[in-house]
Amino acid sequence: MASQLKEPPSNTTEKKTLGESEALNPQELGLTSELDPFPADPEQYNADFNRRIIGAYANHQGATGLPADPGTARSLIPPGTAAMRDFSYVGTELPELVEGACVGCMECVTECPDCAILAAVVEAPALDTALAGVAEPGERGWLQRQWTWTTKYGDAVTKRGEKPGLFGLFVDPTKCKGCGECVTACGEHKALRMVPKDAAKVARYRRGFEFFRRMPPTPAHFIRDKVLADMMLSLERSLLYVGGAGSCPGCGEATAIRMMLAATGFVHGSDSVAIVAATGCNTVYGSTYPYNPFKVPWTNSLFENAPAVAMGTRLRWNQMGWGAKRLWVIGGDGALYDIGFASFSRMLASGMDIKVLVLDSQVYSNTGGQASTASFTAQDAKMSPFGTEIAGKQEHRKELGLLAMMHPDTFVAQTTCAHINHFYRAVMHANAYPGPAVVNVYTTCQPEHGVGEECAVAQARLAVEGRAFPLFVYDPRKGEKLSERLSLQGNPNPTGDWTVDRLSGKPFTFIDFARSEARFAKHFDGDGNPSPMLRRAEADRLAGWRLLQELAGVR
Repeated sequence: MASQLKEPPSNTTEKKTLGESEALNPQELGLTSELDPFPADPEQYNADFNRRIIGAYANHQGATGLPADPGTARSLIPPGTAAMRDFSYVGTELPELVEGACVGCMECVTECPDCAILAAVVEAPALDTALAGVAEPGERGWLQRQWTWTTKYGDAVTKRGEKPGLFGLFVDPTKCKGCGECVTACGEHKALRMVPKDAAKVARYRRGFEFFRRMPPTPAHFIRDKVLADMMLSLERSLLYVGGAGSCPGCGEATAIRMMLAATGFVHGSDSVAIVAATGCNTVYGSTYPYNPFKVPWTNSLFENAPAVAMGTRLRWNQMGWGAKRLWVIGGDGALYDIGFASFSRMLASGMDIKVLVLDSQVYSNTGGQASTASFTAQDAKMSPFGTEIAGKQEHRKELGLLAMMHPDTFVAQTTCAHINHFYRAVMHANAYPGPAVVNVYTTCQPEHGVGEECAVAQARLAVEGRAFPLFVYDPRKGEKLSERLSLQGNPNPTGDWTVDRLSGKPFTFIDFARSEARFAKHFDGDGNPSPMLRRAEADRLAGWRLLQELAGVR
């Protein structure tokens, strides 16, 4: 747990001494006795941790060259240590900016699960001053081309009578895993492309990212409240998940976590949020010693009792006068749909001011893709495999969003990272709600869904379009009737059965969504015809959508 520890130093001088492994002396770290639960001097502890322990692990000597100490015994990991982790050996490609094509939409920055692509806006004089310090002409020219004049930060800002700026995108090669998610997110703008990685390119990108980090913070007038994606321009307030986690390339979960933290930190402050995480993929890639991607306090709980731990934390915070701090439970569909549902339901019924982020991947990803009650009917998964007698999962999917709505005075939103404004508004409204709030997020698991590493955004969009995972917001403050509280805004064709393709005029159904993922592949014959079980799954999804329409008063 990192709750008593401050942000580690980010200067490069500390990194030059990595790898030293002299004997650890608890007294030198400010540990007054072996029974003290926390270091007496957290800053000193953090500095030593970053210098020696991270260094030893970076040199593959951590497990054999370091002695045990009270901090390790108590599972203390300073905040943000994963910023020092180097993934430049992973993947064969890096994203490259296409000169003149970027419009500053921030979608690539928002969707990157590893914080490997960051952005800033800088006024021309400040950029000229920084570039003047680059001696080599070719390097200076390349750096200058990473900054683009855009309508958003240039022309529009000038019309408002304010100083315009240049928008810069830079890739951190030590965090990029080469998934290509940023290229998918960029979409029609085609401002990014994947290019082969080599040692020279990695070295140049490193220098470019160091240049980017030396630039002044984005001036406040470029960050507009109405453009929610711009929150990630404010690195001091929103970059609370620093990357360097051991998640799979393109992981849909990691994007959801960093977006939730960005929205919470931007509004409430970086020191006003903490996490109780249920066992799952998020606790594995989020706390692999000694790498911690979080800059906020967290504690990892057992699979089924994270909401109960959060209830105790909330009560203690309230006693301390910390009622305004935001407390989030993070868990997958196993922890909250299944084994932990009783604890989850009790937390919602308590009325406590606790927020829940459900990472809905429709399988127990952490245990190899077992089926859960979040799995779709007909889905091929471990414990529900497709065979000659049984064609995948037989049961209906449990609708956690609907169940949460039935709890008294509970805010509920169902959303995806691909719908950026919908996601951010859901988190912001959940934080502002004076009671329990649930944000259920569709999180693509590439290995278990059978899709490419770059597909989290694309598959989330298809899940909404195919009624596999409809968007909705249920806010008890909106009225007394369900139809007043429930909004389906954001869904395509909200009054019809299926999304209709504007070009062909044909409906896009759940079966069309299923065609795009390998977990449903065995349900299609050689001619592409769906199985009876998949048609049953389609009927199940349509019935669920019609129920939402009825509750929202649009059917």
